[in-house]
Order: sequence, then structure tokens, then C-alpha cells
Amino acid sequence: MLLIDLARTSAAVAADSARLAKIGHLAELLSRVEPDEAEIAIAYLSGELPQRNIGVGWAGLQDLPDPRLVATATLRQVNDLFDRIKAQAGPGSQAARKILVAELFGAVTRQEQTFLSRLLRSELRQGALDGVMIEAVAKAAAVPAAEVRRALTLRGWLPAVGAAALNGGVEALRAFHLEVGRPVSPMLAQSAASIAAALGRLNGPAAIEWKLDGVRVQAHRSGDAVAVFTRTLDDITAQVPELVEAVRALPAQDLVLDGEVIALRPDGRPEPFQVTSGRVSSRVDVTRMREKTPLSVFFFDALRVDGADLLDLPGEERHAALAATVPVELLTPRLITDDVTSAETFFKEALRGGHEGVVVKSLHTPYAAGRRGAGWIKVKPRHTLDLVVLAAEWGHGRREGKLSNLHLGARDPQTGGFVMLGKTFKGLTDELLAWQTERLLELADGRTDHWTVTVRPELVVEIAFDGVQQSPRYPGGMALRFARVIRYRSDKRADEADTVDMVRSLML
Repeated sequence: MLLIDLARTSAAVAADSARLAKIGHLAELLSRVEPDEAEIAIAYLSGELPQRNIGVGWAGLQDLPDPRLVATATLRQVNDLFDRIKAQAGPGSQAARKILVAELFGAVTRQEQTFLSRLLRSELRQGALDGVMIEAVAKAAAVPAAEVRRALTLRGWLPAVGAAALNGGVEALRAFHLEVGRPVSPMLAQSAASIAAALGRLNGPAAIEWKLDGVRVQAHRSGDAVAVFTRTLDDITAQVPELVEAVRALPAQDLVLDGEVIALRPDGRPEPFQVTSGRVSSRVDVTRMREKTPLSVFFFDALRVDGADLLDLPGEERHAALAATVPVELLTPRLITDDVTSAETFFKEALRGGHEGVVVKSLHTPYAAGRRGAGWIKVKPRHTLDLVVLAAEWGHGRREGKLSNLHLGARDPQTGGFVMLGKTFKGLTDELLAWQTERLLELADGRTDHWTVTVRPELVVEIAFDGVQQSPRYPGGMALRFARVIRYRSDKRADEADTVDMVRSLML
């Protein structure tokens, strides 16, 4: 298939605001793609590269050659060049990449150049998010969308799942199984304003678990081999030796566990999230970092124990398997009750311990990997949302020379874009101001004026607020009241930010 076919489909998807129309455009193209190019096509149209990162950023896309007049580049040719670009390493690699980028862009038309530039800059905001692409794959392959979602749960990467569906149908999708060593997307929680509201949604006894302010981890073990992944599926095994040792000491030889690592003070209270995050992300001198900032691990779910997959079992049965495998000191504190008073007392205990709040969990739902399942509901002592930074304004006075006032957006699943909900400069320390100024300038998309720098929507920030109110000032018709920055969420991607519908449900 020619690259121009993808570029034209991408433009059509971006131009159509209707979800069904987007699905139709994508499905039509996917029904024509060659078997060995299916994974490439799905990745590109999802705004990803099969190679993940090839070392080409904004600067590497300047001074591009003139485009060709006739489209002849195939998907395979383009992807082979991406492979060659990624393979460059060592002295002279930057110059070599620049030559290969020029070769690539000199072989494609202007429309294809635009498509590739947006793809490499992570700016392919056309509305082809996972939900839309799943439906498009299902339509093109003539398989139930539920089968695609199930396979995605186990494989974790839609291009590979989509290619299997297109080339092998339902049989190929059902061949996917939970594999030790291959992470699955974690189950996520919805939000509620109170314990009573959360219990009311579940309509019966539920498990109340402390919500720790740490880093989400998924631990895999096969024999003596242990691997640890983050919620974004990054391998951090080398950075968390304490967790590796704890898992290796368990009696089960074949398992996958879901939990949290956290840095605790000597009194048992948690360190600030930045301390835990900094420790987990550090790849330098891990032994010394461990001595300075030791990590503790707490597990709250089991996806596989002793070779048996547990994803489809009710939460109560999964936890029973977990408790039979993991010692109590490594389990997240938990209470089962349908009594609001007891649950609120447990909630307050978590807060007194310095933790974020609780997660109220159904005893009956399966593990909804990669989704905000209705069976998990988080409750915090304040309203918080994970929003995306769309732009920032230059500060004045003490903040002169710093990007200060943040423009905040919620994700719109229907369009694939973001809807602005307001601005805030509150909660920003001098250290955070300096960091965000540097980072936002790196993400600047060129649309700047004297006051404002517009940025690529990649940074997720956790915002606390007192409520949501109607407002004609912003496109979504609503605004956050007294919004303030809690922290940046380096562990979340923009496509995991909270949605406009979530915000609207909290409106006064």
C-alpha cells in the first residue's frame, strides 16, 4: 500500500467529526491493506511508530527537502527507513539520521510530508484513538469488537492485535493469552465524590483499599526470572531491586501481580510522590539510591498465579488467590463492608497515614485491563482531575521570564482533541515553575504570541478544584472553580487524561 493512501485517510478522519464516519474511513483503508503492512498501517494511523522512538524530534524535521510531485512510497519502504534511522548509534549518528530523514522526505509528496511530520512530532490528532481504531479494525476484519478488546487486554498493543484480526479473524484473536513477561494495560478506576456515592454505585458489600501515592507496578515472574513494568508498560526491573527480591521470595513460580511501589519514611508515612517517582526513574547508581531512598511494595490484585490466568474471575476470587500467595505485610490494607460509617472510618485512617484516599472495589467484576472499569471507584478528600496542558502564559512580577498560567484541557473521545476548561497558576513552586518553563518550551508548536506559548498536548497535570460551574468563557461551556496544580503526572499519557464527560458529571 502507498503511504499517500494513509495520508488521505488521516485527513478524512480529521475532517469528519462524527465517530461512525471516522470508523468508516479507517475500516475502508484497513480492508485493503496488505497482510505484512497491517501492523504498520494501524500504528501510523494511531499516531505511533512500530519502532516507538527513532531519535528524530522537532529539530530533526527542519530544512526538509522539496517534495516529490508523484506519490510512489510504500508503507514498507517508509518503515524500513524508520528502522535504519533508529539503528544509528554512536559518533556521527546524528548526522546519519539527518541524511536518512532527508532521503525519506525527499521521496514523498507534500501531503505525505505533512503526515510524516505530524506522526514524528506526535501531533497526529485526528480522532483515531484506541476506541475508534478498535471499532474500525473489527469492522474491517468482520469480527466482534469485544474480541478485539479482549485480545488487546492480553497483548497490550493495538497494531499487533489489529494485524492479527485482519489476517486471521477471531481464531487469531483468541490465540492471544496472558504471557508472563509481556505486560498488560492496567485496570483503571473511575471517580466519586464520597464514600457513600461509591458504595451506592456498587450496590452491596465492597472492598475498600487504601490508595497509595506511589508508582503503579506490574510484576511478572517465571521461575527465577522477574520483570517489573509501570502503568505505561515501561520496563523498570533494574530500578526496583527491592520489588524483584520480594517477588522472587514468594512461593509461586509463575505469576503476574498488580501493585504499587512507594518510598516510606521511618515512621511509615509516605514520602512526597516526587521522591518515589525520582527513585523509580533513576537508572544511575541504583545501589546508592536504594540505601538513600528504599522502596516498599504493596500488592492489591493478581492476574496470574501458579500458571492459572485470573483476569476473568471476580475480584473476590482474584484477591483470595493473591492473599494465598503474598504475605500480609505486602498486601494493600483492605476492608470489606457495605456500611458507609465503617468505610468512612477506614478512609480517614488512610488519610491520617498520609495516603491519597481509597479505592472502592466490586467483589464481582473481572479485571478490565486498560479501561476505567465500573468496578473500581477512587475516592479522594478533594476533587482532582488529570488534565492536559494546552498552552501557558508568561508570568509577570516575581514570575517574569517563567511560563506560569496554564491552559487546561480535558480529553474529548469523540473528536480525539481536547477541550479547554480554564487556567491556573496556583500551586506552582519556584522549582516547578523553572521545570515547566523549560519543558513547555520544548513542546512549543510554533503558535506563540507576546503572552502565550501554545504547546503540543503531551503533559498531564493533576489539578485539584472546588467544583465545576457553567461558563460561556470556554468552549466546553464549563470551568473549574479554584483550580490549583497538585503535580505533573509523568506516569500518564495524554490519551489517559480525564474526559469532558467525566468533568461534566461533576458540574454543580
